[in-house]
Amino acid sequence: MMTTATPTMWGLFAAFVVVALIVDFVSLRRQGAHVVSIREAAVWSLVWVAVSFVFVGWLWWYLGGTSGDALRAGLAHDKALEFVTGYLVEKALAVDNIFVFLMLFTYFGVPAEFQKRVLMIGILGALVLRAVMIVVGAWLISTFHWVLYVFGAFLVFTGVKMWWAAGQEPDMANNPVLRWINRRFKVSSDYDGERFFTQVDGVRMATPMLVVIILIGVVDVIFAVDSIPAIFAITTDPFIVLTSNVFAILGLRAMYFLLAGAHERFHLLSYGLAIVLVLIGTKMLLIDIYKIPVAWSLGMTVAVLAASMLLSLKLPPRGHAGTAYPFQAKKKPAARDAAR
Repeated sequence: MMTTATPTMWGLFAAFVVVALIVDFVSLRRQGAHVVSIREAAVWSLVWVAVSFVFVGWLWWYLGGTSGDALRAGLAHDKALEFVTGYLVEKALAVDNIFVFLMLFTYFGVPAEFQKRVLMIGILGALVLRAVMIVVGAWLISTFHWVLYVFGAFLVFTGVKMWWAAGQEPDMANNPVLRWINRRFKVSSDYDGERFFTQVDGVRMATPMLVVIILIGVVDVIFAVDSIPAIFAITTDPFIVLTSNVFAILGLRAMYFLLAGAHERFHLLSYGLAIVLVLIGTKMLLIDIYKIPVAWSLGMTVAVLAASMLLSLKLPPRGHAGTAYPFQAKKKPAARDAAR
């Protein structure tokens, strides 16, 4: 599949991702387990958004946005617009991802000071998974053009399914992955710090922390299946697809702590995301009939998400009874002699 990226662009981007992950890991190690404040989350969210727009500015400049050549300037403008649209779509879909993380953390009563590490592991898994799926998706599209129609139909189906499922509490007790884990592992009732395994009365058992990590990985797979076709509807340039995904994911952890308390306030956002998926899927289905401009896709995405958030603030959520979470009160580690 054709891309405008040069080897230098790929190399600089790879170097940036490696440095960003190293900085994140060093920071996580030095800070240790601690509760992330709203202020800290807001600062890091702004940093990641700023870095993303610095990147797109550099991309625009590198591709010739300031040159007098109309063709180069036009290409730079198109690629920058594709990145911004793809980044916004991936960020929006990540919000739904965040709310699922919140549900998992609440259900299993994950102590707030341990959530940062869980998210870091989840982000690493998401980065690797997205890279693999993007490579496979790019190959499929370049080899079999009709795959675009499959992706488009899948996005429309996913959007409709998301619309009908919006506002419904997931049935974690009957979750097939959780039942599979319970059949293969003995799971302790209590946490043992950040350990994945512990000893209870001489028996080696998995902690709820390991269960959460596994479920986060499954969530990454599910959301990657939705988001990868969505970005290919915006652009088929592998460099833009990968960079917009990676920049959206790198800021996911900070965005989680910033939005964790706002999931009920923006209760209509899932409906907005469902509409966005249907619109993007329709755009992909019409690709050989009428190519909808990227600017229109960006405008429609912003309008739908803004409307769903504003309506969420105007219309109160329907009253519902609180959900009982079996692990919620079990936060203090009981076994001190456990090995990882």
